[in-house]
Amino acid sequence: MRKLLLFLLFSFLIPIIISGICFNYKIVKVLSGFNHNECNKKVSIRVLKKDNSIENIDLEEYLIGVVSSEMPVYFEDEALKAQAVASRTYALKQMENNKDREYDVTDDINYQVYQSNDELKEKWGNKYDDYYNKIKNAVENTRGEYVSYNDDYIYAFFFSTSNGYTEDNVNVFGKDLPYLKPVISDVDKEENQNFEVSTSLSKTDFYSKLGIEYNDLLRITNINKTSSNRILSLEVNGVTFKGREFQKLLGLRSNDFDVIENESTILIKTRGFGHGVGLSQYGSNGLAKQKKNYIEILKYYYQGTEIKKL
Repeated sequence: MRKLLLFLLFSFLIPIIISGICFNYKIVKVLSGFNHNECNKKVSIRVLKKDNSIENIDLEEYLIGVVSSEMPVYFEDEALKAQAVASRTYALKQMENNKDREYDVTDDINYQVYQSNDELKEKWGNKYDDYYNKIKNAVENTRGEYVSYNDDYIYAFFFSTSNGYTEDNVNVFGKDLPYLKPVISDVDKEENQNFEVSTSLSKTDFYSKLGIEYNDLLRITNINKTSSNRILSLEVNGVTFKGREFQKLLGLRSNDFDVIENESTILIKTRGFGHGVGLSQYGSNGLAKQKKNYIEILKYYYQGTEIKKL
């Protein structure tokens, strides 16, 4: 009888002891960091590809394909990290905005350009391993990090090269956002050898692309500029255009431009490249060369923000 009681007692206590040991072990694992994979939030993004298929891709893997496509691989490591965090934030914001759609992003310039490993292998050839690992390190070293304002993902817009200043979001995308206001970005001119580019058009092409009547006499009037010296609007022979509209119709690199009329051609000089809102990529590379880290770079271009982690 006594042996039976002892057997029943041990049968009752052993599961509790084992459970306690396992429970404590799990706590130790979490506190010591060994449970890293269990703690990390697994996130995937739905990407609409060029062939109209939708692929679910692990967010961190997706970012390798994005950073590889959106920023030159030879850029400084801190600039690549800044791009990784900006691109992660941009993706998370689109996932939030598009949760009721069939996909979160496309793989082209309408969102962020994404290239698969096969496409990167074709692009990089025998440099693939070196380049892939460099970009992967930038993504891994910022894993889960995003830019936040008032505890929300920001609209982490970015572009290639500023004209010396970034642009106010309200002048481009229409929404007044406190973290997307103009800041000085004067390192871009030194970083990008194509900072200033001249485009020559025949007068016929010039008027045709703008969709207005040909005239031997060109009159550019009522030029309105933003605080960042980009053209907000102008009149061409009495027809009003928004600066960004004029830029797109003529295929210009930016809306900071001068128009010079010659005898049979129109010469247009542009400064910078892109819409100008948010993080300047060439500016980021310049700041990285000045020993700024990626967090400093992000907080400079996205004023008043914080870096948080999923």
